[in-house]
Amino acid sequence: MALEKYQNLLFQKIKKQISQWFEDDSHDFVEYDDVYRFLHSIKGTSGTVQLGGLFLVSSKLLAQLEAIGEGQWREFELREFLFELISLSYEYEHFKETELKKEEPCCGDIPLVQIIDDDVSMLILLKEALEEKGWMVITNTEPEKAVSQYYDLQPDCLVIDVDLPAKNGFQLLEDIQQHNHKQFIPKVITSIQNDRKTRINAYEMGADDFIEKPIDIEEFIVRINRQLQRKQIFDQSVLIDELTQVYNRRFLFDLLERYLKDFERSEIPFSVALLDLDYFKNVNDTYGHLTGDKVLEIFASFLKENLRSTDIVFRYGGEEFVVLFPRTNDEEAMAVVNRILDQFSKIAFQEHDQSFNISFSAGIYMVSKPEEGSLDILKMADQALYEAKENGRARVESANEAIQPVNNILNVSVIDDDAIIRTLLVRVLKTIDTGKVVLDIESYENGEKFLGSGRLEQKGKHFLVLDGVMPVMDGIEVLTKVKNNVNWGQVHVLMLTGRKTEYDIARALKLGADDYVTKPFSITELQARIQRLIQRMF
Repeated sequence: MALEKYQNLLFQKIKKQISQWFEDDSHDFVEYDDVYRFLHSIKGTSGTVQLGGLFLVSSKLLAQLEAIGEGQWREFELREFLFELISLSYEYEHFKETELKKEEPCCGDIPLVQIIDDDVSMLILLKEALEEKGWMVITNTEPEKAVSQYYDLQPDCLVIDVDLPAKNGFQLLEDIQQHNHKQFIPKVITSIQNDRKTRINAYEMGADDFIEKPIDIEEFIVRINRQLQRKQIFDQSVLIDELTQVYNRRFLFDLLERYLKDFERSEIPFSVALLDLDYFKNVNDTYGHLTGDKVLEIFASFLKENLRSTDIVFRYGGEEFVVLFPRTNDEEAMAVVNRILDQFSKIAFQEHDQSFNISFSAGIYMVSKPEEGSLDILKMADQALYEAKENGRARVESANEAIQPVNNILNVSVIDDDAIIRTLLVRVLKTIDTGKVVLDIESYENGEKFLGSGRLEQKGKHFLVLDGVMPVMDGIEVLTKVKNNVNWGQVHVLMLTGRKTEYDIARALKLGADDYVTKPFSITELQARIQRLIQRMF
């Protein structure tokens, strides 16, 4: 069509202007007249080339701009003001490449499904089918990477193919069952073999379902949904953490609400301590996850045996525990936790003819305001815990002594040659609610600029949103170089790819990418996926 050429030129014009305003360091402010001319031009051209949606949005923004009046725009204000235009430009440009997708929620606890299969075409097919339901899916072709990701992310359902290279699905299931025999995560086995012996073997190994290949996609979705429902019902009904046999996170919030109501009536104080085992990841990496689980079980038992009879222990998540101290002020709670710390740090763990000790850091908060909620209380304890870690670990800090708004910092880098996508991603990242994590966000138009920036040398964890197809340096090349960086262990990678080529996706996963999203993507789905990954990283 004749108009298509001019429509594409308009999109290129928008990209060029967005890049100049939001990525050129020479622009501290953008003048009213420049924004007006830009919107006026977009309005006129979009109407002429029959881009009705773009015409309506630019017209609305132009009216709003005129109502605001003349003045200068700061970068973040202008990005927010133009976001609807930028987003719509992206959707228009990619409309012909994809069907409209179901809108997924941008927040909340989205079910996470992990699929392990060396058939990349099957991974792509199943991933797309499940994500159309609004679920989040992570995929793996390499068993070692898959097991590590399983332990780190704790999916709500696990799908394993029997016919994996090096280690077959039954061996993988056996390893996971040995590690997670006390935790309920539904496990589904898939196989091209459907003989009676294979099916019985799968169920004996701990599978909750068996699905024969070739897979009926519609039936597969229904059966996975059933497993996710079982997981949800189980999580809602159980009050005891399966591994450590102390109370779980759900019961913690129930009990905190009760104590807050009692405090409002009686004004008798109570305190909360948040405990985090120091360098626990090193234990898993050095001695294995089974040893890590043993440490968690021993620590939980130690807390129950050595705390006062009135104190209540909860597993908050991972290696974090909460202790609720009824009728106790922060000084009394600190004395108890310091005693526990001193005693536990002296315990010698034996593994593989080696001995090691492990300590913990703790943050204390005494409830002092009736209007405080459960999340407020835990946030205050978490801030004190952060202080304890910053001050050298193996120590206890009180939030009541010096309340400071401190957070974990995550270095987020967006690497994509498309100015529209970079702008979209930066804006999406800035609106994500990550709780205690502060995002330090930077964007780069190609891999060379990212690698030459020294960004990876910055202290802390890194999260890369990396485009797989770029000029100058391909995303796979960037990932290869990142993997050779000394800080690779602190890096998580989400690959964006316009390709559905199995070879490229397989290479990305094999090189260590934690997940991939195929362009064009749903903005709300991508936002939910990034939020979920970041929350699970911490």
